Parts: sequence; structure tokens; C-alpha cells
Amino acid sequence: MRRFVAGVIITLAGVFIFRSCMDEKGSKAILKEDSMLIQQQIENVSKLVVTEGHFAEVYNYKDSKELFGPLLTADKKALVVVNADVTVSYDLSKVEFDIDEASKTLIIKSIPESEIKLNPDFEYYDVTADYLNPFSAGDYNTIKRNVRASLLQKVEASSLKTNAQNRLLSELHKFYILTNSLGWRLSFEGTPIETTEDFTMLP
Repeated sequence: MRRFVAGVIITLAGVFIFRSCMDEKGSKAILKEDSMLIQQQIENVSKLVVTEGHFAEVYNYKDSKELFGPLLTADKKALVVVNADVTVSYDLSKVEFDIDEASKTLIIKSIPESEIKLNPDFEYYDVTADYLNPFSAGDYNTIKRNVRASLLQKVEASSLKTNAQNRLLSELHKFYILTNSLGWRLSFEGTPIETTEDFTMLP
């Protein structure tokens, strides 16, 4: 009888240990699968968040060259019409993040700065130059450099960057939905994201 009881106890203990091991392996497998899914989604979801705009500008270029002092100069000028397509984007493939499996937390450490790309089209009108002060490659480079600086100022003062930031928050919200559906948590630059309203508080 004692042997029978001992045998039953040993059998039950073996079954319990076996089930515990299987449950633990199953939990680790699910955790690993979740981690891989989250990482894959970050790599695949909207590699580039893009906002596009169009700017037009009329630029007057003038240059004077003194020949024999200020009384005699050789002048050149140009009227330049610039139409530029502007793109503000975030390269989300450069997002720095960690996955903490122990606490089931996706930690977004940093987002790259926005990238501004200009694609200007130059049309030159009323280009006049003195024989002693002709247009050169340096003049055209100066015009392009000045126009670029002016366009960048307009982009900074426009709503393009704000629109791009809103698109960025939209992509981060997708990360929140993904982690929340898997029972994980999301943290952005040290700030826990627990509700959708928390995104409005991000810097």
C-alpha cells in the first residue's frame, strides 16, 4: 500500500513538474514571439513619415563692381522666379528603441530629427550684365544659396513642420495600439504612455 501511495505521489509530482515546465516554455515562446512581432512592426510600419508642400518666391539679384572708385560701376542683375517642392520627413528606420521582455515594455529611446528636402526650379528673367562684370558660375551659386536659405526660413515659419509632427505622433500611436493589444507597455523617451491622451503631452 505504501509503495502504491508513493508511486501515485511520484507520478503526480512528475506530471506537475512536466506541466510547469511546459507552461514556462510556452510563456517564453509567446514572449519571444511578441518581441519579434513588435520589432518587425517598428521596422515595417511607415519607414518614412512625409509632409509635402509647395513654395513660390521671386528673388532679385543685384551685384555692382567698382571700376574706378564709386563713381563708375559695372552692374549686373537678374530676376529669378523660384517654384520649390518641399518635403519634411522622419526616417523611422533610424528610431532607437529597446524591448524589455522582463517588464513587457517597448522603450522608444529617441526619434531622429526631421529632414527637410528642397527641390527648387529656377527660372531666370531680365538677366542683364555689363561687359566688365559678366555673370559667372559663382553668381548662380550665390543665387541658389540665398534662395535655399530663404526657403528654409519659410518652411520653419509654415505649418509643414507641425503637420509632420502630427504625422509622427500618428505613427507612434500605432506602436501604442500594437503594444496594448499584446498586453505590453509603451515608453517614449522616459515618459510612460498609458493612454492615447498622453501623446498630446509629448514634447
